Amino acid sequence: MKQHINNLSIFGLGLIGGSFALAVKNKFPGIKIYGVDQNANHAQKALELNIIDEIKSADDKIVLASDLIILAIPVSAIYVILPELLSKISNKTVVIDTGSTKSSICESVTKHPNRTQFVAAHPIAGTEYSGPEAAFPKLFEGKKNIICEFELSSNLAKKYANWLFETAGMNNIFMDTENHDKHLAYVSHLSHISSFMLGLTVLNIEKDEKNILNLAGSGFASTVRLAKSSPDMWAPIFKQNKTHLNKALDEYILQLKVFRENLEAGNIDELKSLMLKANQIRKVLD
Repeated sequence: MKQHINNLSIFGLGLIGGSFALAVKNKFPGIKIYGVDQNANHAQKALELNIIDEIKSADDKIVLASDLIILAIPVSAIYVILPELLSKISNKTVVIDTGSTKSSICESVTKHPNRTQFVAAHPIAGTEYSGPEAAFPKLFEGKKNIICEFELSSNLAKKYANWLFETAGMNNIFMDTENHDKHLAYVSHLSHISSFMLGLTVLNIEKDEKNILNLAGSGFASTVRLAKSSPDMWAPIFKQNKTHLNKALDEYILQLKVFRENLEAGNIDELKSLMLKANQIRKVLD
């Protein structure tokens, strides 16, 4: 595989940004990687872990002249920074974001004169852990990556984006922003809300934490795994995708009410029927 870039800058040195850096370093150790992070401790840790080569500020000339800039920061920050960044970078720099919502981000630069230098992407990969220590080079291998409005990106931007995602081992899917946000509300964002609120429910009901540790099985652990995710990352996602999320929550709450009504009434056959219908998710996931 050919090396298309000589240097890149990564804004946000946590799980996603750090893992992209490590994936690139694994295959192209000669590429210079600059790190930008508002959290000085994160930046220093990323340097110590050899995730990045140097710590830089967002307005550093070297950063703005990078071949490629990856924005792996909360979507609320991407929305603000992206238009400003596109106005400052060199005409040969490409910017790729990794946000979990796409409509608001893309709308923020729709009429920007340098819109063609931007690629809107969403790698469908992650764990419940955050920070530089959570990063690892094979996070993205075999995972899907959604690209929106790819037709608005320049040939150079497309080349760099394809190179990055191929380097990371991802498979690209192309969608419009509206469908992206709608479908992700159902299959990703809602599951995180469910996990957060299940964890909160158990903590509120079960005051003796020892009982949680002693009685919790693998089912509980897997269901609330996402509740360990970063609120700083997820709260902005929920806010930006609230329209689709509210519809998803309405349906989810309705299904919970139906289950509760049948439980109270002792309708075991109906409970089984509901669960059998839910079993059909196998056809989607298997």
